[in-house]
Amino acid sequence: MKTLNKTLALIALASSSAAFAATDFNTLDVDGNGVISQSEAAVDAKLMSQFSELDTDGNGELSKQEFSEA
Repeated sequence: MKTLNKTLALIALASSSAAFAATDFNTLDVDGNGVISQSEAAVDAKLMSQFSELDTDGNGELSKQEFSEA
């Protein structure tokens, strides 16, 4: 159920026109766990294109510190 809720939230975010202007960490961190996953970053094409470069520790998530480098 948790995965379904997260998926629905991501779909809702992606379908809104504001999603592509989402550059705020807290807006992108849909599940509120303090990091931005690749699936959460996927709503922002620019962020997604830089994701691997920004993920300096290579854990597949962006911390606030890593995100601030964007």
